[in-house]
Amino acid sequence: MSKIALVDDDRNILTSVSMTLEAEGFEVETYNDGQQALDAFNKKLPDMAVLDIKMPRMDGMDLLQRLRQKTQMPVIFLTSKDDEIDEVLGLRMGADDYVKKPFSQRLLVERIRALLRRQEAFDGDIVADTEETKVMTRGDLVMDPLRHSVSWKGNDVTLTVTEFLLLQALAQRPGFVKSRDQLMDVAYDDQVYVDDRTIDSHIKRLRKKMRTADPEFSAIETLYGIGYRYNEE
Repeated sequence: MSKIALVDDDRNILTSVSMTLEAEGFEVETYNDGQQALDAFNKKLPDMAVLDIKMPRMDGMDLLQRLRQKTQMPVIFLTSKDDEIDEVLGLRMGADDYVKKPFSQRLLVERIRALLRRQEAFDGDIVADTEETKVMTRGDLVMDPLRHSVSWKGNDVTLTVTEFLLLQALAQRPGFVKSRDQLMDVAYDDQVYVDDRTIDSHIKRLRKKMRTADPEFSAIETLYGIGYRYNEE
């Protein structure tokens, strides 16, 4: 049974969403603000977290930043209906996905299941020997899917599951263009819709992380209006 942490200062959301998730077979822990959640996470991490952005004491952005210092567990943001800045900033900080308020609880459940399936695929002890699971070397890049590890010029780079999948998809065929739609198919299940901005934000975050290992990193090229490609250096 997967444990989901739900963090929101709206008690109605905590009550209704937790009831839905529990009915779907999840174990749910609820928190009224980011600081309360962080105190609990420092003792034991859940399998994934669903975070509201605007909360007292510690908001969702600050909580996410602190979480990413210690874990790459999946995180979904709950954002205001028209607050695109929060959505983009959250993705750039390392959130895996976002859902706009007011939201369909069925949609949230689907997003949660999709992220957990991807996480479980990386954490599983038994994985088929396929191109997607073999260690891949592309110039200075080394990716090991079974260990969920990435290194660039010998320096380790920590990626979320979404970032790892996007980099893997691009690096598997250097020089070939991947459209945003193709990258969406890689990173998300068919029943989960995300827009172009989501993929762009993940790519920006991915580039930023690679540049922590090498400030000159430029292997991921943007082809405006088309998509992205990986150029082996």
